[in-house]
Amino acid sequence: MLIQFRKLTTSDQPLQFHQTVDVSNAVKGRKDIVAVQPLDVDLKATPSISGTVDVRGSLQGELEMHCSRCLKLINEHVHIPFHEVFQPVEDPETLQDENDDTTYVQGESVDLTPYVEETFLLHLPLAPVCSADCKGLCPNCGKDLNEDTCSCDTEVIDPRLAGLKDFFK
Repeated sequence: MLIQFRKLTTSDQPLQFHQTVDVSNAVKGRKDIVAVQPLDVDLKATPSISGTVDVRGSLQGELEMHCSRCLKLINEHVHIPFHEVFQPVEDPETLQDENDDTTYVQGESVDLTPYVEETFLLHLPLAPVCSADCKGLCPNCGKDLNEDTCSCDTEVIDPRLAGLKDFFK
């Protein structure tokens, strides 16, 4: 998915992208993600009078992950909005401002694939859960508390006050 700035600014139509992007390498180190399908990418690049290129669209895909509480498999469909503004410049380091949403790029073209992967990673849940009321696993015996209760003592005592536990017996 390459945007060539000169070709885009001389065209009277916006540039459309309808492709699939493989993001399996981007999630390679994550142990909670079991499988990820390629993303369906629909983007539209529109040049502006000021010389910037506005890229908007959406990313859609399917992924299979483990619940962070009970470790069951979750099939999740993601629909992620995408928006980036690119400005071609000679030296991008001198213009970079952290309050500016514009991405300054050097050269006559920019590849959108790394930006698509970054947007996908930023929208992944930090701790995916199968349901909002998931009880998780027992910390002592490992039993799934969504299916049944266990007889383990789960009272947590502050280790600094553990000596006082037997004081009133």
